[in-house]
Amino acid sequence: MIESKEIAENLSICRILNGMWQVSGTHGYIDPEKAISEMIEYHNLGFTTWDLADIYGPAELFIGKFRKKLQDLKGKDKLKNSQALTKFVPNPGPMTKSIVNHYIDKSLERMNTDSIDLIQFHWWDYNNPSYIDGLINLSDIRDDGKIKHIGLTNFNTTQLQIVKDQGFDIVSNQVQFSILDQRPEKIMIPFCSKHNIFLLSYGTLLGGFLSEKYLNSPKPTRTDLSTASLQKYYNMINAWGGWELFQELLQILHQISKKHSCTIANVSTSFILEKATVAGVIIGTRLGISEHREDNLKAFGLHLDSEDIFEIQLVTQKSNDLFESIGDCGDEYR
Repeated sequence: MIESKEIAENLSICRILNGMWQVSGTHGYIDPEKAISEMIEYHNLGFTTWDLADIYGPAELFIGKFRKKLQDLKGKDKLKNSQALTKFVPNPGPMTKSIVNHYIDKSLERMNTDSIDLIQFHWWDYNNPSYIDGLINLSDIRDDGKIKHIGLTNFNTTQLQIVKDQGFDIVSNQVQFSILDQRPEKIMIPFCSKHNIFLLSYGTLLGGFLSEKYLNSPKPTRTDLSTASLQKYYNMINAWGGWELFQELLQILHQISKKHSCTIANVSTSFILEKATVAGVIIGTRLGISEHREDNLKAFGLHLDSEDIFEIQLVTQKSNDLFESIGDCGDEYR
């Protein structure tokens, strides 16, 4: 059964979000026509929430075409059953109202909508304080109705505190969170619990590494790392503890998956979905190339018991402390 979560007034999302970084061009060619047809299939199965960004190539255009096709197939009223959460990822610089309006209007046009469900704001350089101006103007645009809600992407806890101290109404923060990367538990989750901010988790399946495909597999070569996700998360595996320890983790996850009649990906997804303040997990969609919709459904209703968690912790406690080596959530981008 599909699980949903209300993260703000009039905004309920599917707890497994369809990630659209994979259409940006760094994961292979995506055929637009096939992509839109696949998006309809995701929607029909109940995976109704899309995570995208203005910098993800044609992602916003795909949402616009998807919305048109969904309306043609099911009627305009059915559009309210689909949620598109995009990101505003500007280069650091002046964030005047005209500049911010320009980019939001561009996203609105591409997405074929008059109001964005959730805008997730990312800022590359905290030393440039213009992000505060950006949030002021995003808040004004929200009050004008072009945006329903404001979230953040890869803001660390220190910056979240600054944002809250400035009085901004923030719904969510999108961060990397997986069995390997549990940095959010250090200080991010306690802060978000206190301030009623939800986490949207990405990297939960490590670009596909957390799957049976890599169980008992030799260390991948550079040629094997054929997508941007695999390249990114292979580096994360090495920072965490290396391939040998990762294989030990996969063995434990495989045993747990057999116990629950599911897959390694399901166990990895459930592990994060059960964390405090986590509203949803973003799983990438390679539209028209591959899909795991039926398998992802198995993660709903799966609850890991204390023995499962203990077995996982026996492995993860052998790993490096990523909070110590990398820093808080999002610090790897700065």
